[in-house]
Amino acid sequence: MKELLNEDFYATLLSKTVNWAIETVPSLLLVIVTFLIALWIMKVILRRLRKMIISSVHNDDENAMEKEKRATTLINIARGTLVIALWAIFILIFLKQLGMDIAPILAGAGIVGLAVGFGAQELVRDGISGFFMLLENRIRTGDVVLINGTGGLVEGINLRTVTLRDLSGVVHTFQNGKINTLANMTKDWSAMVFDIGVAYKENVDKVIEIIKEVGETLKNDENFKEKILESIEIFGLDKFGDSAVVIKARIKTYPIQQWVVGREFNKRLKAAFDKSGVEIPFPHRTIYWGDEISPLHLKLNKEQNG
Repeated sequence: MKELLNEDFYATLLSKTVNWAIETVPSLLLVIVTFLIALWIMKVILRRLRKMIISSVHNDDENAMEKEKRATTLINIARGTLVIALWAIFILIFLKQLGMDIAPILAGAGIVGLAVGFGAQELVRDGISGFFMLLENRIRTGDVVLINGTGGLVEGINLRTVTLRDLSGVVHTFQNGKINTLANMTKDWSAMVFDIGVAYKENVDKVIEIIKEVGETLKNDENFKEKILESIEIFGLDKFGDSAVVIKARIKTYPIQQWVVGREFNKRLKAAFDKSGVEIPFPHRTIYWGDEISPLHLKLNKEQNG
């Protein structure tokens, strides 16, 4: 009798196992195959997206390594996010196909996610801001930028922070989510703007000719022609100052070269003004002793000895 019961038990167990295998294993295999296909599709899409990101940069002068670096960073972020999402979906569907109740798992995951969300709001905000900053190519390593009023050379940029080093060597670190103003001074091309003040007595046309000559000479110089994009632009007499008329001009340069070019231009222009006798005036005042009194005149007599 005992042996008969054992035979019935094993027969029932075998029957249930066969039925489970027939009903469940195909669906499990389908889930696994679907998951693998989704991973393959994701890989193909991300590969094409990477090529699109690189080709979307219209600036031919941009360093190819910088393009690769930016595209790789963005694709790695997207890949990590999608892989985590796919694995989570796969595990939940797989467990459900095995007959497990996944409702408690979903509830627990929701509670954990909510707690993490409250505790990592700034981290998430920084990550999203950094992602779009990289995607839109606002700044790159090596750019000179102003962030929230602080200027410096970009030494590092990632999803969470941007690191600048200013002219004094001080390193500034900014959270991407707290960047309110961003000005890139070396995007595609740069420029040096000049406000050139000369005395009121000077002939403006003559001064403009001198400025043009100095600009053309600098542009044709062997040491500077590779730094300058275009000939000097002279916008004309810009304003009347307290002691000078101001002529505005601009030189377009390759990125980060504007300060080198500007300093050299100023040095050469000073020498040209000195040679031509053009006065760069100091601020001065005219003093009156009341409305009815003539201006005070000072007369200096040069004493000669012997």
